[in-house]
Amino acid sequence: MSYAELVDAGDFAGVGALLASAAFIGSGGQVTGGDAIEAMFRDTLVVYDDGTPRTKHVTTNIAVDVDEETGTATSRAYFTVLQAVPGLPLQPIVAGRYHDEFSRRDRRWIFTSRRVHVDLTGDVSHHLRPSGSARLDGH
Repeated sequence: MSYAELVDAGDFAGVGALLASAAFIGSGGQVTGGDAIEAMFRDTLVVYDDGTPRTKHVTTNIAVDVDEETGTATSRAYFTVLQAVPGLPLQPIVAGRYHDEFSRRDRRWIFTSRRVHVDLTGDVSHHLRPSGSARLDGH
């Protein structure tokens, strides 16, 4: 599964596994390692009765640069997060950019870094826990 699908499904253990060899970097600083990244998501995002954060991540303008010789790659993409919860109609709540780094290990590509740049923020009061909002600024 992709990062967006895992977050939208509320599968924070899956996010941690996906980013286990990576540094996750946002405005709240850097978190490294799968267990720490999983904990950050659990501590930061509001999860509803259906087990999800009631979001849909839309990723666009994806650009990937691969260096086959070194077995490394970088990517850039835009993201928009939509959310709909009771009492809050469907709306964009945050938009920004991902800057990612990857390496090839055992013929598989893995994340080594995900840097999140938040450009626009809407109403995240139904998405971020007040105590966690400083740790994860968007996605």
